[in-house]
Amino acid sequence: MGAMLRNPKFWIFGICLLPLLRLIALGIGGGLGANPIEFITRSTGTWTLVGLLVTLSVTPLRRLTGRADLVRYRRMLGLFAFFYACLHFVIYIGLDQFFDPAAIARDIVKRPFITAGFTAFVLLIPLAATSTHGMMRRLGRRWQLLHRLIYLIALLGVIHYLWLVKKDLSEPLLYGGVLALLLAARLPWGVGLLQSIRTRFRVTNPGIGKAERAGKVR
Repeated sequence: MGAMLRNPKFWIFGICLLPLLRLIALGIGGGLGANPIEFITRSTGTWTLVGLLVTLSVTPLRRLTGRADLVRYRRMLGLFAFFYACLHFVIYIGLDQFFDPAAIARDIVKRPFITAGFTAFVLLIPLAATSTHGMMRRLGRRWQLLHRLIYLIALLGVIHYLWLVKKDLSEPLLYGGVLALLLAARLPWGVGLLQSIRTRFRVTNPGIGKAERAGKVR
């Protein structure tokens, strides 16, 4: 038990479950508001987008801190984003559209924000299906090309949210700004900036170098 509690994956797993546990607690306590379906749909959609952005933040954080071991948690974070996307989709087709294929098809065609969200979900499926180490070895370089779809998926997620909201655009625009920063951090000048910041902190804080080496050893 002690080894489990010392494993960061245990705590990350628990934190990723908190949004679901919160929804369950609110449902039991009658705290889902006047429109529970809309509340749950929006909540799972929001946590899908948050999960995608957190997953995309792993690489910039690794470059900024020098902690190569952060990559170990990226798959779990990505799969949790897919988990909440599945909840979001199932609630939409089940509780909103009552599993009516014709109504769902009409919604996808006529409502642009549904089109963007549905496209993002479909693109997420092959990423989740190929997230194992076996698939990484089997696909080789094609695996990296396939998983770059996460950039497009996250962008579609932001667009989906932006087109959904009619009045207060501050939250989707905030997510869009975070996504823009995460994408900029992957450009050559962004990578150079992160490495420059890391070098400065390493010079002024010698203990950081020890933490980096410890992270690589584990």
